[in-house]
This record gives sequence, structure tokens and C-alpha cells, in this order.
Amino acid sequence: MKKSLQQTIRAVVAASCVTAVVLTGCTAGTSQPATEDGDSVLKVYAWKGSEGEPANVAKINAAFEKANPDIELEFEVIPANEAYSQRVQPELLAGNSADVIMVDSNLLSTWGESGYLADQSDANWADDIVPEVAGFVTYDDAVLGMPMEAIGVGLYANSDLLNEVGVTGVPTDWDGFVDALIKLKAAGHDPITLPDKGGWTGALALLNAAATTVDKDWDEKFYQGDASFADWKPAVEQLLEMQDMGLIDWKTELGEDEWSQGADDFKAGNTGFWLQGAWNLGGVAEAGVNTQFTGWPGGEPGLDPNGLLFVGTMWGINEASPVKDAAKKYVDFWSQPENLSLFLEAENAISPFTSGVSPGNDAMDGFLASYESGNYRFMQTNTWMSGDVQTQMGSRLQALFLGEITVDQFLVEMDGIAKRAE
Repeated sequence: MKKSLQQTIRAVVAASCVTAVVLTGCTAGTSQPATEDGDSVLKVYAWKGSEGEPANVAKINAAFEKANPDIELEFEVIPANEAYSQRVQPELLAGNSADVIMVDSNLLSTWGESGYLADQSDANWADDIVPEVAGFVTYDDAVLGMPMEAIGVGLYANSDLLNEVGVTGVPTDWDGFVDALIKLKAAGHDPITLPDKGGWTGALALLNAAATTVDKDWDEKFYQGDASFADWKPAVEQLLEMQDMGLIDWKTELGEDEWSQGADDFKAGNTGFWLQGAWNLGGVAEAGVNTQFTGWPGGEPGLDPNGLLFVGTMWGINEASPVKDAAKKYVDFWSQPENLSLFLEAENAISPFTSGVSPGNDAMDGFLASYESGNYRFMQTNTWMSGDVQTQMGSRLQALFLGEITVDQFLVEMDGIAKRAE
């Protein structure tokens, strides 16, 4: 993996801070490693496992404690994203953070570069990681995270509405998709909802469209300097074509929140399609909407869509942990199929291990079939999509939807944005 100037600066700053800590007499590992009874105390940080996003974490933790009575588990949920890194980063620097830490590909790269994460290459599960996932959990050839999931971000289709307008099954190509949208609108339904106030939905819609319309080797070619975002023009034009045909109004979508309005609209039952993560399937089912979750049908007739996935949460071990043996037991416990399947089932995710089991359900059948057939793409969050590239993509798409820039300008800008991230 290439190191950006920003990563290099961050590493130098971190190294300087560590030196300062040592010179001032602070010591690493200030947490208490054992109880009065001699049991190991294992502290774990995560952003999943809360009441709002339980993901069966409590059930897995309870099973771990039962199987390991000599380990006292202290599990703490910290809000995701900026709040999480702002809490954990200083503790890692001081050497007194949790023993096991939930990370994603960006955090793994950042904290791995700084030397905060222990090498887990000798773990039993390390050689069983799906090849496409392996690059997301390694840094400088060391496995620094145990992957917990591969999650799909794709298209939700209201099967009942499609049947009502005479569309049998979810469309698999662009022409069929447009035809379904037209029929839904003619019947008085909202064809598709893509709320994009924060820019997330627009970026993910484009990534979905590109998953099928852009050659599968494009990511590697771009990384090597042999491709450009000009190849994404057909994918961008699909998003604009829906507006040109009156099937969506992007200006209206930019005023609606993707994390509340989109879900509410689709769960109300009068929207044909919605783009979101598979983790929402449980809520959609509870709302009584008969749905199918698939890849974006953006290809030519006869070309099946590729599902879009990203490597989600991972377990990292703090290099400064005083109870590494207990930490390894915890991570190994999660890797076991009977335990990890509980998490995957709650997340509607796919196992990141070649021998793993991916829990299925009726709504996920189409997406799982695409994955098992090799029709999928992974978001390159560890190469050209690292850092805030997705956020910038969403922002520039918003400018495009508002008519502030042209398609060609957007594509040129994305070349610069993505190359700076590598």
C-alpha cells in the first residue's frame, strides 16, 4: 500500500508524541490486567453493540464469557466515526487504550502505520480470509485485523409494487430498470428514493452503477496509473438520465436526509426502489415491506449486475495490551463460524472467510447468488478510496446535480481527488 504525505506526517507527529510521553515519565499499559481473584480483565472498544445497533454483539460476548470464566470482559460501545477516533487515538498514544479495538480499513491503516496494532498473522483464521478481503486487513504484509463482515450496499426493490405494475422480478439490466421506473411512476408510485443531503447516497449510487459498467480490473489499472475516471462516464450518465426522464428530482433529493427520510419513505410502502446498505433489511422486514436486495441493474441486456460490497468492521489487538493472550482468545472466538454467524445474520452480511457461512434469507437471495457467482466488486477503501474520497465524491456529485459543473469536469476532478488519496 502506498503511503500518502498526510499519512507520513501523521506518523512523524505520532512518533514525536510517543517520545514526549516517555520523556515525561508516563508508562504504557496503565489498565489493571487482573482481578483480585487472578482473572484477566479484558477491555474491548466497539461502535457496534449498542441498543440502536445491537448486531447480536451482547449474545456473542455472553457466550465468550461462559466459555472463558477466567476472563472478565469489560465491553464499551463508543459512537462511531469522529467521536470514536477522538476517544481512542489519544489513549493509544498514551498506551492505555482497550486491549481489543474495533477498526475499519482506514483506522487499521492509520493505527497500523503508527505501530498501535499487534500482528495477528499467526492466528488460525488468518490463512482463511477471502483473497479480496485480505488487502483490507493487512498493513506492510502483517495481518492487523480480523475481518468481521463483507457488507453489501445495493438496491432495495418493493416486490409487491413491481408485481402490481406488471414487472415480474427485480430488473437485471438498465433497460429493464428504466422500464420498471416508468411503470411505477405511471401507476402513481414514487419510482425511486435516493435522499442525498449528506452526499452519501449519490456517491454510493455512482459506485453501484460503476460496479457493473466499469471493467473489473479498473481499480488495479487506476492504482497503477493506467486508467482514469473517464471510464465512469456511462455510470454518471445513468444517474442524470433518471432525472432527464422525470423519474427522480435530484434537487429535491439533496434536501432530504439519507439516514432517516429514505428509510421512512421506503418503509411506508409507496416507493419502488431505494439504495442503502443491507444492514437495513431487518427494519424493512419489520415494516412489512416485501423486498428484494440486489446489485444496481446498470448493465446491457444479458449482463447480470455486480453487487457492491465493502469490508466492514474488524477486530484489532492493541500492541500495548498487557493481556494479549486474552485478547487473542476473544478475537479467535469471534472468528469461529458458530459465533460470527450471529453477527452476520444481524448485519445481513457475508462471511469474510473462505470456509465461513453466510446466513441467508429470502430478501438477500439475489445478492448472495451474485456474490457466489463471482459477480461483485469491493469498494477500494484501502487504495484510491481511502480517507475522505467518498465524501468528496458525494460533494462533487451534488455540484453536478445542481448544474454547477459538467460531467466531464466531475470526472477530471475525481481523477485528482482519488490520486491524492493513494
